[in-house]
Amino acid sequence: MVTAIETKPWLVQKYGGTSLGKLLETICSNIIPQYAAGHNLIVVCSAFSGSLKASGTTSLLLQCISYAELGVDTQKRLIELVDVIRDNHLNVLETFASAPIRTASRSQIYEDTVSGIKKECESLKRFLLAAQIVGELSPRSKDRVISLGEKLACMIVAACLTSIGTPAKPVFLDNIISAAFGCSIHDQVAAQERLGPKFYRVLADQISGRIRECGQAIPIVTGFFGIMPDSLLQTVGRGYSDLCAAMCAVAMGAEELQIWKEVDGIFTADPRKVPSARLLSTVTAEEATELTYYGSEVIHPLTMDQISDACIPLRLKNVFKPSGHGTIIYPSSSSPTPISPASATPDSSESLTRGSTPLSSFMLKNGYHGAQQERRKPTAVTVKDDIILINVVCNRNTKSQGFLTQVFDRLERNKIPVDLVATSERHVSLAVQSPGDPSALLRLKEEFERFGQVAITPSMSIVTVVGHKMRNIVGVSNEILSALASAQISIYLISQGASKINISLVVGADDALAAMNAIHSEVLKIPTQREQENRFIPGPWLY
Repeated sequence: MVTAIETKPWLVQKYGGTSLGKLLETICSNIIPQYAAGHNLIVVCSAFSGSLKASGTTSLLLQCISYAELGVDTQKRLIELVDVIRDNHLNVLETFASAPIRTASRSQIYEDTVSGIKKECESLKRFLLAAQIVGELSPRSKDRVISLGEKLACMIVAACLTSIGTPAKPVFLDNIISAAFGCSIHDQVAAQERLGPKFYRVLADQISGRIRECGQAIPIVTGFFGIMPDSLLQTVGRGYSDLCAAMCAVAMGAEELQIWKEVDGIFTADPRKVPSARLLSTVTAEEATELTYYGSEVIHPLTMDQISDACIPLRLKNVFKPSGHGTIIYPSSSSPTPISPASATPDSSESLTRGSTPLSSFMLKNGYHGAQQERRKPTAVTVKDDIILINVVCNRNTKSQGFLTQVFDRLERNKIPVDLVATSERHVSLAVQSPGDPSALLRLKEEFERFGQVAITPSMSIVTVVGHKMRNIVGVSNEILSALASAQISIYLISQGASKINISLVVGADDALAAMNAIHSEVLKIPTQREQENRFIPGPWLY
C-alpha cells in the first residue's frame, strides 16, 4: 500500500454542514486541492445543511426518529422524509457533476456514489420502518440513524474530489467504539468511566490506523465518530464533528487544526448585532471555551481539551475568504508553535516572515501581557438568550445546610443544567436555559415549592464579558456596571468570583442588545460605527 508522504506536515480541516451546502464547489475545486499540494491533508465533514439548521440533514434525521417513535400511523410521512434526504444529496452531487467544465468527463465515480447514496437511504428506511412497529428507539439506535448524515456528506465530497483529479477516500467511524473497546456495552461503559478524558485518546489511536489505510488519497472522515455507550448526542452533543477533528489532529500530530465556517473568525461581539465589532487575530483557549458556552458558536467545548497537551493550534477560517488569516487559538502560553497559518502556498515570503515572529511578541501585539497572558481590558462580549431566572427562598422549617443540596438534586433529576448561580444562606438565584420540554419547568417549580417560595422570571438573557485573567483588571466591574447604568439597564444577577475569565450578568431579553453595545463601546473601548464615521466627516471647519 502506498502511504502518505511523511515529509509533508499533517493538516486537519473540518468543514461545517452549512459551508458544504453553500460552497461545495469552492471547497472541492479550490481550497482542498491548494492545501493538499503542501500537506498531508485530512478533511472532516459535518452533515450537509442549508441556511437554517432546521432544514439540515441532522435535523431531518431527528425528525425521522420522531416519526419512528410515533408508530405506524406516521409511516407515510417517514418514507417521504427519507426520500427527501436522499433526493437532497443526489441533487448536490448532480449539481457538481453537471458543471459545464465536467459534463464531458463525467466519471464512473458519480454513478457509484449515486448507487451508494440510494443504498444507504433504503437501509435507513427499512431500519426505521421496523422501529415503528415497536414505537421506540434506544439512544444507540438513534446514534445509528444520525450517523447517516456525515456518511452521505463524506461520500459526496470524496466523489467530487476524485472526479477532478484529487484522489480521496471516505472514512467511516461509526464502528470505532466497538473496534476500540469491544461490542459489549458493559465493557464500553467501564472503559469510559475508567479512562475519563483519555477515552478519546484511545479513539484517536484507532482513527490514526483508519487514516493511514487511505495511502496517498485524502481521507474524508465522518464527523460522527461512533455509537457511544450512552449515545453520542447525549454524551457530546451536537457539534461533535469539532471533537472528531481534534482527535484526528492529535492522532496524526498535525501542525494545525482548521475549522472552516462562514465568518472570518472570532469577533469582539456578534457583528450582526454590534456593527463596530472587530475581528480578533487570536484568543486564548480559555476565552474561546467561555465564549462558546455563553452564546458564541465558536468551537465545541471538548475540542480544546483534546489538542492542548499536543500543543496543536486551532484556526478558524472563512470559506468565503480562503486567503484570510482568521483567528488562531493557541492551547497554552508555552506553545512553541509559530504564528504563521498553515498556508496553501507554504513557501510564500509572507508565511516565512510571519513564522519568524516569536509567539510572545504576537500575543503582546494582540493585548496579552507576560507569561500569564494577562489582559488590560476585556476581549469580547457575548449574549446567551432564552434564559429563565429562578429565585428560591428557603422556608424557615427547612435546614439551611441542606437547602442547596435539595435545590441541585431537583435540577439534576429534571435534567436542567444551570448557567449561573448566586446564593446566600436561605436564598438562591439560578439562571437556566429554557428547557425544551415546558413540563420539566412546571415539575421543577412544584418540587421547589415543597421547601421554599419560588419565583420564575422568563424572557431573560445572560450578557458575558470575557477576558483572560480579567479578574486582575482593577475597576473592570465598575466600568461594566456604570456602562449598563448609563444605558438604564437593570441587572437581575451578577456572577464573577467563580471564573478569572468572565463576568456574567442577567438582564431582560429586551435589554440584551443595548447592554452588549454599551459594554462594547464603554468597556472594550471600541468606538461605535457612528463615532468611527464621524471621524471622517469633511468640513467646513472654523479656524
